[in-house]
Amino acid sequence: MGMTVAEIREMLRHANAEEFDALERSLAADSRKGVRSAVEVARRRIESQQAEAARIEGLYAFDASHVPEGVDGLVVGLDEVGRGAVAGPLAVGAVVLPPDSRIAGLNDSKQLTPDERERVATDIKSQAVCWAVYYVEPDEIDSSGMSASLRKAFKGALASIEDQGVLPQVVLVDGNPLGIDDREVNVVKGDAKSASIAAASIVAKVTRDDLMRQLSEQFPPYGFFENKGYASADHIQAIRDRGVSSVHRKTFCKSFMQEKLF
Repeated sequence: MGMTVAEIREMLRHANAEEFDALERSLAADSRKGVRSAVEVARRRIESQQAEAARIEGLYAFDASHVPEGVDGLVVGLDEVGRGAVAGPLAVGAVVLPPDSRIAGLNDSKQLTPDERERVATDIKSQAVCWAVYYVEPDEIDSSGMSASLRKAFKGALASIEDQGVLPQVVLVDGNPLGIDDREVNVVKGDAKSASIAAASIVAKVTRDDLMRQLSEQFPPYGFFENKGYASADHIQAIRDRGVSSVHRKTFCKSFMQEKLF
């Protein structure tokens, strides 16, 4: 007796690419509608997995392409989180990945759900050669301005990597030139192109979000647990009702207040 449609569907559901090719050939003459549908579903799954594997491979290939030929060097990726927030620190993540690692789901942090970010961040931290997150606090952002704060944060994150005894050959920086290091290579939208920059964006985002959740316990009226320091409607209203806290960027909050802050 031949296999039932349910049995075939189950086999196809768990088949890898090689197994699927063999199953598809063996089922070519099976005209049952359920079988044809199950084969098509499996084909789409395999194609999606292959496309995702190719995307991940491309991220790592991008990093490798910036290492001089014949040099066994490491790449560090740097990315910022919190630039546009009105409360909490500016954070810059830095990650050095082993050239032969392949982290599933690695992507621009904005393309991942919170649960996906947490899972991928755990994998990054366990597989990375080293990683760091450097903060510039709100009062310094107010006094120095965002441009100077960005340069300080990126330089601080790179220094934190080198303090761990790792000296990268290449420094990939997301965004426009900052001039923080002679090894600097700037990559516009780098978190979608570079494995190490994507990893840095995820680690910085997860770490800063954790900090903002902690701050929400100290400053409950501002909703940091939900807004992470960004200017949501409820957050703006809380600032108008209560004024700013010690973790707000006062220069960023002027437009929300009816009276002078300082």
